[in-house]
Amino acid sequence: MRSQVTRSQLRCVRCAAVALPAAALLAGAVPAAAADGSDGKSTVGGELLGKPGDHVRPRTGVPLRVGGEVLDRAGTRTGPRGAVPLETGKVRLGTPGEPVRPGRGAPRLPDELTAASWVVADAKTGEVLAARNAHRRLAPASTLKMLFAASLLPKLGSAQRHRVSAAELEGVGDGSSAVGVEEGMTYAARDLWRGVFLASGNDAVHVLMSMNGGKAKTVADMQATADDLGAADTVVKEPDGYDAAGQSSSAYDLTLIARAGLRNPEFREYAATARTTFPAAGGAFAVENTNRLMTGDFDVEPYKGIAGVKNGNTSEAGATFTGLAKRGDRELLVTVMRPSDDHNQVYREAASLLDWGFDAAGTVEPVGRLVEPKSSREDAKPARHAAKPPTAPPAGTAGNEAEGSSAALPTAAVLLALLSPLAFPRVRTRLRRRRG
Repeated sequence: MRSQVTRSQLRCVRCAAVALPAAALLAGAVPAAAADGSDGKSTVGGELLGKPGDHVRPRTGVPLRVGGEVLDRAGTRTGPRGAVPLETGKVRLGTPGEPVRPGRGAPRLPDELTAASWVVADAKTGEVLAARNAHRRLAPASTLKMLFAASLLPKLGSAQRHRVSAAELEGVGDGSSAVGVEEGMTYAARDLWRGVFLASGNDAVHVLMSMNGGKAKTVADMQATADDLGAADTVVKEPDGYDAAGQSSSAYDLTLIARAGLRNPEFREYAATARTTFPAAGGAFAVENTNRLMTGDFDVEPYKGIAGVKNGNTSEAGATFTGLAKRGDRELLVTVMRPSDDHNQVYREAASLLDWGFDAAGTVEPVGRLVEPKSSREDAKPARHAAKPPTAPPAGTAGNEAEGSSAALPTAAVLLALLSPLAFPRVRTRLRRRRG
């Protein structure tokens, strides 16, 4: 008998062609496109700061400007060069050029900024309010001591005592800042930590480094902490921040590290200490914090509400600074790297950015976010319940289908059952006539 395809059968095939993909989509066998049109790929740092330039996003509907070009809401830079897509959402924004101007009601960024890189962020929420070259890798100088403290403070209790040997002080670099650690003296760890935070003492760092098991272990510990925090621009060579080939960090990373460190009460206490005394063979001597926004200088006033964190200065890095300031219930972090070499310029620019950040409250959209540590994220935590063992495939099947495809088949069957009355009405009618 010659086989023929009827119109009803053709309709059945067409219906199945629609139903099977739909069922597979509902069952998860075919990934649906993201609602925002993205490809679903995760982004580095979870922020908008991957490219050089000043980054501010107005809260109003005013178009964003980069140089003489306009960024529309779709995140496309338009101008003489044509449409150039820029990553949007939680990724990158901005190109080299003039600052992105705030919208209506927002204060202008300070005009006197000379720093190669800077960041202003909300310490509580992690929102980055504005930034310039946030991921530019630069020498960090002694601001790297924040990572040193964030890594070792949880392990070296403040009450631990240690007798200093000559070997522990031999590796301190020429011209290093020092608090005055003496060979043969026994110190409590808390005194050494005060020497690190207030006097930026490389001698105190080297003693604590020895207490931690040596330089190689300390570098590894710091690098592991940086990796956990998401500080991908940070490469550690010298734990005290002394200039070394290949050593780097960024304004984004230093702000991220400071925020993480400040969650440790001891870290926050040391960073907020303006003056203390340091033990000596004949008694003790006074030590003042070298953070001039805290203690002031002849050409800079103490900043109202300052609460830390760390400053640095080397021949390669220039001046670097990360600070925390509080007003009311708001806490802001600022990092400034490599401004002009005018005396205390790093503090003046940090103060002006903090002023801007407090004045800009509620008038600008964040341009990025300080990511949470990998170890604290939900996807990094162990599951509360053990996963169920995989079900063995039925006998006679290959058992190598893509995950989710087996779940799609029952759904497809249900959809076909529901759609069959629409697909096969003429077939059922003809069958009834033949039976009759």
